[in-house]
Amino acid sequence: MDQALSMAKIAYNALDEKKGEAIKVINISQISVVADYFIIANGTSDSQVKALVENVEEKLTKAGHHPKQTEGSRNAAWVLLDYGDIIVHVFDKENRSFYNLERIWSDGTEVEF
Repeated sequence: MDQALSMAKIAYNALDEKKGEAIKVINISQISVVADYFIIANGTSDSQVKALVENVEEKLTKAGHHPKQTEGSRNAAWVLLDYGDIIVHVFDKENRSFYNLERIWSDGTEVEF
């Protein structure tokens, strides 16, 4: 398993552990130079979004990966964690459906864990 896929799996499991909703892992390596994988999930409340973000950061840090950049505040409607090879998007429900990243990146390949 390559490093990017391994990181995506860690992020997926961290989101799943905190009951993230509709977790999607999209391989965008063939269509973008931005990253290899987008991981998209949403929480049902500000506090859950915060818990999802913190768990992803904690699990990836334990595995030796540190974010290059973080956008959005911890209780925001959309938090983006950029790890270079993977980008994790954690939304609240309303903003996830508004931005609809799955549609924008539909040329990517969804990965099942």
